[in-house]
Amino acid sequence: MKAAVTAHGKYTISDIDPRLYGSFIEHLGRAVYTGIYEPEHATADENGMRKDVIDLVRELNVPIVRYPGGNFVSAYNWEDGIGPKESRPTRLDLAWHTSESNQVGIHEFADWCVSANTEMMLAVNLGSRGLDEARNFLEYVNHPGGSEWSDKRIANGRAKPWNVKLWCLGNEMDGPWQIGHKTADEYGRLAHETAKAMRAFDNGLELVVCGSSNAHMPTYPEWEATVLDHTYNEVDYISLHMYFENRAKNTANYLARSLELDRYIGTVAGVIDYVKAKKRSAKDVYISFDEWNVWYHSKERDKATLAGANGWPHAPALLEDDYNFEDVLQVGCILNTFINRADVVKIACLAQLVNVIAPIMTTPGGAAWRQTIFYPYYFASVYGRGTALRLMVDSPTYKVDELGEVPYLDVSAVHDADAGALTFFIVNRHGTEALDLDVSLLEFGTLKVIDDQVIAHPDLTITNTAEAPFNVAPVRATDAVVADGRLSAKIAPLSYRVIRLQA
Repeated sequence: MKAAVTAHGKYTISDIDPRLYGSFIEHLGRAVYTGIYEPEHATADENGMRKDVIDLVRELNVPIVRYPGGNFVSAYNWEDGIGPKESRPTRLDLAWHTSESNQVGIHEFADWCVSANTEMMLAVNLGSRGLDEARNFLEYVNHPGGSEWSDKRIANGRAKPWNVKLWCLGNEMDGPWQIGHKTADEYGRLAHETAKAMRAFDNGLELVVCGSSNAHMPTYPEWEATVLDHTYNEVDYISLHMYFENRAKNTANYLARSLELDRYIGTVAGVIDYVKAKKRSAKDVYISFDEWNVWYHSKERDKATLAGANGWPHAPALLEDDYNFEDVLQVGCILNTFINRADVVKIACLAQLVNVIAPIMTTPGGAAWRQTIFYPYYFASVYGRGTALRLMVDSPTYKVDELGEVPYLDVSAVHDADAGALTFFIVNRHGTEALDLDVSLLEFGTLKVIDDQVIAHPDLTITNTAEAPFNVAPVRATDAVVADGRLSAKIAPLSYRVIRLQA
């Protein structure tokens, strides 16, 4: 099979916001306890944080981490996580039917972010609480001193404010499963008033309002239209969430779901444009795709805990998907979609970062290792900074019900003008045939291949484990060639490929 691509240095989509490669840590399962925080671990730092996990997070170059949820935030009292640890209450978390010790709160998480070389993206509780708690939390986090809540922060050991600029106004408020679920009008009104209050404190904040939890919600996309009608001039982003699964064990259909993601983004972008025109506004609102990942491997084994059959355990193993090689291809396609929609998707958060549907796994008291999906996330985060290119792609296709014609070649490209580098992120969806790839390179000058990595494996179901952490890992490819302004390479069936060029 042959596939042709044209890349032109002046045909661009948008500069990529580095926060497109963000992630997420929720007080859920082992994400926090025995994930990032384990004081008894051999690698624990003076704050009880696992340094082996910190090293892997730093390797990923994660720009932001959303915290503390997620469904958890909709019944969370942020005040429970401040002050002396021995005085913090244990609460029952209704979202995940577990108990929360509150040994990690805003201070501990903020210190961890510094160690992990990332920044905080904080969420406020608009489920069981509201405007007053949100403004108090903001004051605690961002005010220098001389007020009730900022003085409490200082008394709790943090003299300087953290100056967090990015705030989420609740989580998945369209979902009936959410504590404090609201209609679009109810939520839009509350979000508007909360945003007003937060902007009265600091008009330079970036605020994220809740969009649809997924594209199959019965209220979608009317939810977005109603919520933005209430909030458009007070917020900067609307959040979207989507998870991907292959319960039918049909690889071709599974890998086509990134087209559904693309349509989801396109529809909401259209709603944003509609509300902007309706408001006669000069302001732009963008998408924060702040929950996305593969999630289905662990759902069956989690049913008992989530139904309360195991009581109220503290930090049980929940949502611990063991990712396989097939999931590498899916995550590669998702990241390509975000790059190709970088004009409207400015923030995205892989959910989550450690243990809970995560690229990093840990054993309590033991090792930390890279799951299979670590690698496409790593390549995109490290090499996907710059300008997304608008590619012309000619690829053979296959048909999938409800999605139509799906190209076998999934590709994105990022030009880093400062480094003089051009990176292609490539997935071949075909199960048995290689793609003879021919890329026409225009307006880049003379380029050469500086790196060529491939992830492929004959077993789609193979995983990385603590005992065999490199079952799936990138290896060097050797067949990519640039000659006469053209890049050529043979892309193996069901493979993920990163080809980097430089002048």
